[in-house]
Amino acid sequence: MSTPKFSRGQLNVFQTPDDVNRVTSALHGVGRKVALVPTMGALHDGHRELLRRAKRLPGTVVGASIFVNPLQFGEGEDFDAYPRPLEHDLEVLAEMGAELVFVPKVDDLYAPGHSVTVHPGPLGDELEGAARPGHFSGVLTVVSKLLNIVAPDYAFFGEKDYQQLVLVKRMVRELNIPTKVIGVSTVREHDGLALSSRNVYLSEEQRADAAVLAAALAAGAHAGQEGAEAVLSAARQTLAARPQVAVDYLELRGTDLGPAPVDGQARLLIAARVSRTRLIDNLPVLLGAGV
Repeated sequence: MSTPKFSRGQLNVFQTPDDVNRVTSALHGVGRKVALVPTMGALHDGHRELLRRAKRLPGTVVGASIFVNPLQFGEGEDFDAYPRPLEHDLEVLAEMGAELVFVPKVDDLYAPGHSVTVHPGPLGDELEGAARPGHFSGVLTVVSKLLNIVAPDYAFFGEKDYQQLVLVKRMVRELNIPTKVIGVSTVREHDGLALSSRNVYLSEEQRADAAVLAAALAAGAHAGQEGAEAVLSAARQTLAARPQVAVDYLELRGTDLGPAPVDGQARLLIAARVSRTRLIDNLPVLLGAGV
């Protein structure tokens, strides 16, 4: 079977797993490396930053995937309403210099009657996993498929979805998938709000309310030298100014999302609902003397 056409310097769109796999195999065969930015589309400046970081790798073909993954949406979540502006997304990818994009349909990744999924382990039932049962099994299943199909040397994920990043790195390590996973710092609006495809659901007033998430994280991080309780107290005080924002959780964890250390690097994570829109965010925190 012949390799599908691949034109260097322009965006090449592939739908089937076989087509994109043959292309990346051919690229590897001539010594090119491949970087993948997995997305669900509705691309924004956060995705642009992931692509920008991937473009810094010399001799690397930068690609993306666009797939709204049904397995990671629970009952009553916004799968049907999730934005799917494919034409806009392809324009963004071309503008950013991506050279390939994998745009599968659901049947391309999940055959009728499919039953095998990736279990995330205990961490998959905490934080976001507690609020969204089965979510991380869906995430890891589709990411494992994408990494196996595209076979990238590098994969880029944003730190906004920090628990996802930790679990993807763990899966890659424990399942011996030969892809280097690279996390990229969260991109924010001028008021600190983390960029998210779900921000489009917010009205102007709700958008102002949502900025309290980043403000609370920043207040908590600022109190890091005073210890864990001070971090959480400072964040809660900031959140109290916007009681209409319904906090799901506010937790301080270690960088691996285990228990927070007494001193050193930690992660402060938050999830909250602004009206009907659920938002998440996180920030690194240096506790105590940082030893």
